[in-house]
Amino acid sequence: MEFVVTGDGSKTLYHAEIGEHYHSRHGAVQESRHVFLEAGLKDFLKQSGAKELSVLEVGFGTGLNFLLSAQYTIEHSISFQYKGIEAYPLPIETIGQTGYDTLVSPALWEHFMTHYSQAQHGEIPWPGARLSWEIAHSTLLDFHSTKRFDVVYFDAFAAVHQPEMWNDEALAHVAEFLRPQGLFVTYAITGKLKRSLKALGFTIEKLPGAPGKREMLRATKL
Repeated sequence: MEFVVTGDGSKTLYHAEIGEHYHSRHGAVQESRHVFLEAGLKDFLKQSGAKELSVLEVGFGTGLNFLLSAQYTIEHSISFQYKGIEAYPLPIETIGQTGYDTLVSPALWEHFMTHYSQAQHGEIPWPGARLSWEIAHSTLLDFHSTKRFDVVYFDAFAAVHQPEMWNDEALAHVAEFLRPQGLFVTYAITGKLKRSLKALGFTIEKLPGAPGKREMLRATKL
């Protein structure tokens, strides 16, 4: 894999075997903020009025979505529980080359790098902050949890490269972990995805996409 500088100056990785970038080439950070923070985390907090939330992410990848979310919740005194699903966690040496240390506080970055490997084996609390996080080293269909989450960040590789992540079985499995009135957000939107989520009892919203994409999808579980 090789690093690529995206349109906003932030880095992403290109996965040659899959033939896909981990984030948008038009801007890794601006995509993460637009799709997952603004349309997902912040919208849930605004609509619910809550001061706490839990997030399940499909595709931990480089950890960008987690880091930006954790930084926001720390700054705004929000209790944040996070779990990412990642079948193939990146080496910590690769994570360290992302440049994402410039996006978060030194304390958060140090905590993240120190506990990255441990987080793949269990939940990690951050002393002094209402934050806990974990990376489930698992395929999507092998992942199980009794917990129900407020928001799902669905950040799998595109369906053209990983169709098994976007089929009805995979989406139904993910839907099980979302509580009623929870949000499902993703950078993609297709007719098939909308139909699948509607059949699972979601209401669908088409939102403006991040730079480089016309639209994105947000769905609410009824």
